[in-house]
Amino acid sequence: MNPADLLSARFSLPSRPRAVAQLMVELARPDVDLQRIDQLVGTDPALTLRLLQAANASYFKLSGQVHGVSEALAILRLGQVQSMVASSTAMASVQVGQGLNMVDFWSCSFDCAKVARALARLLQLNAQAAFTCGLIHAVGELAMRASMTQAVALDDKAKPLDFRRWRVERRAFDFCFTEVSACLVRQWHFPTLIDQALLHAHAPFKGDAQGAEPLAGVVHLAVWRARCRHAGLLENAMTVTFPSEVAEVLGLDIDAVLQQDPIDWSLQETGQSLL
Repeated sequence: MNPADLLSARFSLPSRPRAVAQLMVELARPDVDLQRIDQLVGTDPALTLRLLQAANASYFKLSGQVHGVSEALAILRLGQVQSMVASSTAMASVQVGQGLNMVDFWSCSFDCAKVARALARLLQLNAQAAFTCGLIHAVGELAMRASMTQAVALDDKAKPLDFRRWRVERRAFDFCFTEVSACLVRQWHFPTLIDQALLHAHAPFKGDAQGAEPLAGVVHLAVWRARCRHAGLLENAMTVTFPSEVAEVLGLDIDAVLQQDPIDWSLQETGQSLL
């Protein structure tokens, strides 16, 4: 089986219930705040994928050119966005199961997106594309778990959100979740920058990926940072697992990566959880 075969089968990509509920409220206001819509959609991998798929469709003649949610909102009609959010209400209650906690999945994906964006800005790369890559990098894991019982069985070696997961999957299947995510965005005509960053994120500057898009290295480091945080690793453990070879190519060190704060205070409300 290869990534394309996986995507020929249907798999559930549920939306974050809180994001859907907040978006329904915001979109019902007389004066819709597009910046707020951008912020809320940007917390949800499923809605982000749907908006970018629509914006990169041939209808708008911008196929392969729309990198982020703010660009998509400038293209799509508000009614289209409302329809997509409304259709997501049913998916918000879908239970993916198969040993993957979706609250953890959403949280880790959002953390990864924020770190990727911060690193991209630091390196003067495309920050919107970096955020999108970070947010959707693990969507391929859902596709794998939906069609491959062998993928679920690998949890004994590395949990779904373990930083070592892509190495374990590549040893078992010769591909990993970020490569499946890359195949998905390629099918949906996302920009080549996003496709290539996800395709090579597991090993950004090795073998066939030598000379690859630097954004692949950014995604690699962001995945490491977000998953270390999710696992609650202490400083010593992070130092041991730090992908120094990738960081060195980008001119970064562990301190520069750890300084990127994944907390987005603009979306926090007193006494309320992000999720």
